[in-house]
Amino acid sequence: MYPQEIVIPMKAELTAHGFDEMLTATDVDKVIEEKGTALVVINSVCGCSAGTARPGVLLAVHNSAKKPDHLTTSFAGFDVEAVKQIREHLLPYPPSSPAIALFKDGQLVHLIERHMIEGRSAQMIAENLIGAFEQHCN
Repeated sequence: MYPQEIVIPMKAELTAHGFDEMLTATDVDKVIEEKGTALVVINSVCGCSAGTARPGVLLAVHNSAKKPDHLTTSFAGFDVEAVKQIREHLLPYPPSSPAIALFKDGQLVHLIERHMIEGRSAQMIAENLIGAFEQHCN
């Protein structure tokens, strides 16, 4: 597990912008299985998370006319129970951190895995997410 001193500022980058933390398996199931849309960000200490994933997510949320009903996050290597449960909902996709998932009415409708984040700009990730928001959110 990562030290709290390292993780807390990285968590705050999303929670300061309205993202709710999911810390337990119950938290995850409650959000994902609820009616409507839920954006789930598996946060990470890696450089691609800091450089493009978190900034891209924030750009998308702040610049899209349509937005998910719920903005949520859990931290890989720290919120262990929650991330394990999120990954159950992401099957058959392999574990990935960072990862950005959009669920609608309990079903996975869009996923951006680490290999789709690495080497991409925050703007490219934002554009990808805005397209998913336009298609799946009200």
